[in-house]
Amino acid sequence: MKLRKTWLTSLVLTVGVGLLVSACGTGGNQASSGSGTSGGGTSEKVYVVGTDAAYPPFQMLEADNKITGHDIDVLNAIAEAGGFKVEWKNTGWDPLFDGLDRGTVDIGISSITITEDRKKKYDFSEPYFEANQLILVPEDSPVNKLADLKGKKIGVQGATTGGEVVKKAFGDTYQGLKEYDDMPSAVDDFFNGRVDAVVGDNGVIQYYVKKIKDKKFKLIKDDSFEKEHYGIMVKKGNTEIMNKINDGLKKIKENGKLQEIYNQYFNKE
Repeated sequence: MKLRKTWLTSLVLTVGVGLLVSACGTGGNQASSGSGTSGGGTSEKVYVVGTDAAYPPFQMLEADNKITGHDIDVLNAIAEAGGFKVEWKNTGWDPLFDGLDRGTVDIGISSITITEDRKKKYDFSEPYFEANQLILVPEDSPVNKLADLKGKKIGVQGATTGGEVVKKAFGDTYQGLKEYDDMPSAVDDFFNGRVDAVVGDNGVIQYYVKKIKDKKFKLIKDDSFEKEHYGIMVKKGNTEIMNKINDGLKKIKENGKLQEIYNQYFNKE
């Protein structure tokens, strides 16, 4: 889960709510397939979707500024199944919430954990992804749970749940905690012996370690870690689009498309 990332330079959101298009496109930065146009020849509304495209494999920004990733594929599939169109904007993390508040963003999806605090201000879809923390340690390590890391150097990606669970276990001022701007940096320091372990979201940490060749390691799931659920977020009271989102999500759960997308990003050898 991403909590807050001040290290990312956010793109300025330049498109307001209610953009109208005359044609339907595909791809990360274009409108996804929808249900056509409404009666009288009027083009249907395109919903602006904000994301922070800096959290692979959930959201990524390619060299051509195209937004890709697990969450992008999920919402595009939801929009197609739910019969509505979307346009993607790489807003950054904090501006995503601000955009929903101001009405310049209609939908937010960015590995956003559903929390009681957030639900006071925003409405969430049904969960589309279950997340939990994993511990990366050497293959021969005696570590079996988070508590076994006491006194050791632990790498985490800054502003994520990984850091929060370490602080909860060992205190806010734990000297062994080392925060990084991104997960690759933490994993690289681990394999170079600068930290003894890395704690991070299952989806993100699995994505990076499977890229490592000829390295011996193991991933540990501590049963004390609380499960998190990612949801799609809209401004509180926006029941029209939320109903469409939940309808589309229900359909892709039932027809297997959601699992297919998951397998594409997390089950490939």
